[in-house]
Amino acid sequence: MKAVVALGANIGNPKEQMDLAVAMLKEATIVTAVSSYYTTKPVGGPEQPDYINAVCILESDLPAIDLLSLLHGIEKSLGRERIEKWGPRIIDLDLIQYGTLLSSATELELPHPRAFERRFVLEPWHEIEPDALLLTHGKISELLAQLS
Repeated sequence: MKAVVALGANIGNPKEQMDLAVAMLKEATIVTAVSSYYTTKPVGGPEQPDYINAVCILESDLPAIDLLSLLHGIEKSLGRERIEKWGPRIIDLDLIQYGTLLSSATELELPHPRAFERRFVLEPWHEIEPDALLLTHGKISELLAQLS
């Protein structure tokens, strides 16, 4: 099933951590596209450095909750500690969308509930999949235009 995964990092060596996360995703899944890296301002949370963000498209046969566990495992192996909500991160991997699966479960909301309002998700996603649809909100090109 096709998955959209957003990546971000803003402490340590963000580019290196992003590269490692992509490499680990390639070992565990079939990565079909990776966007350019974008430098973005943090959204919410404490004062912190700018982020590097990207989006990748991958194929996986895992159930969605297991794919999420894989993403969390990659984060943990790269040193991610969940200390402060919206705080600085050595790496962050978010499952944005998984096929046509809709989920409102506490442990996994799909599509990601705030993806529609986050330029740092929509812009890199649009780069690699300009005709993409966010299941709950429509064309990402139109969502991006609304953020301008």
